[in-house]
Amino acid sequence: MSTFDRLAELTAADGPGAALDFLIETLRSEKNHHKLFDALLLKKKHELGLPTVNPTSLEDVPEEQRAAFEQYYIESAREVGTALLENGQIQDAWVYFRTIGEPEVVAQTLNDTVLPDDYEKAQELINIALYEGANPVRGLEFLLSSNGTCNTITALDQAIGQFAEDDRQKAAAMMTRHLYDELCQTVKAEVDQRMTLPPGAGPQTLRELIMGRDWIFQEGNYHVDVSHLNSVVRFARFLDPTCPEMDLAMQLCEYGCQLDQQFQYPGEPPFEDFYPAHLEFFHVVTGRNVDSGMKYFEQKLADEPDEPDQQLIAYVMVDLLLKADRIADAVELASRHLKFVDQQVFSFAELCLKAGQPQAWATAAKEQGDLVSFAAALVQN
Repeated sequence: MSTFDRLAELTAADGPGAALDFLIETLRSEKNHHKLFDALLLKKKHELGLPTVNPTSLEDVPEEQRAAFEQYYIESAREVGTALLENGQIQDAWVYFRTIGEPEVVAQTLNDTVLPDDYEKAQELINIALYEGANPVRGLEFLLSSNGTCNTITALDQAIGQFAEDDRQKAAAMMTRHLYDELCQTVKAEVDQRMTLPPGAGPQTLRELIMGRDWIFQEGNYHVDVSHLNSVVRFARFLDPTCPEMDLAMQLCEYGCQLDQQFQYPGEPPFEDFYPAHLEFFHVVTGRNVDSGMKYFEQKLADEPDEPDQQLIAYVMVDLLLKADRIADAVELASRHLKFVDQQVFSFAELCLKAGQPQAWATAAKEQGDLVSFAAALVQN
């Protein structure tokens, strides 16, 4: 007897409920997961006395029954998504877990997954993890192992602004560690080639490898793609100041400072002197030399005649002052250069409230002729 005939027989003999139970168990045993999801919701709609034409639709569910149906929808999606994961169908499972707002289940599975040799399957996992946001850092790890440094840097450049702060820090740490290891390996190979040292007696860190060896950089010599070095140092501004990769980033800067000038690509203000400026930045965020570092950027600001570039420098300085726990100084600087900047770029109001200085916000709002913001600042007092 076909399944169709059995369903008809059960409906006639024992009623629709028995037929739907049989359908669900059949689809479970066949691992027909997508149809199982439809069948589970079909049963629920039948039990609620709702139309069954579109089993998974929420549009025909009355308000008084919506909560019960939505809860069952979530439970059914979780069951089907879990079964798909157990069957290795991560892409299909992601659809269900993303829909019900439980991406962490797929994120954990991706952490435990080894990138397959099959190119198409590997790209599928990269797409889910990185581009669809299931586990961005794991996606970058996949991309790095399969597509190499250049493609990974390009992808991170495009995506890092949309990452959560924790993911930005992890991604920056991963790329810093990767490039540092790559650079150490190539520099050490040159040192070993030119010098005869007992095994294990030579320098181990990049800082030690380049110290006192100017000949490493002679005639425009370099040991890693200089555009990769530039990008990774820029990513390192997202690092947690307490992480071990922060010192590696500073060593990358120290290496970059010794490159031939043609390979020291300038950045946006205040990072025109790219590697020296980043060293000062890292010294401030790690608390190693806050006053000296801030004076460096203050001089940059004083010497900059262009107002848009002054705002770029001021934005970096405010960020540094906040990280150095000098919030009053941050408000004072922002009040001079950033108080009228588009709020989507920088919120002077939020900074003032964080500092407990709503009056500074009120003053700026009055200068701008913004009555609503002025009133909002007043009621904060």
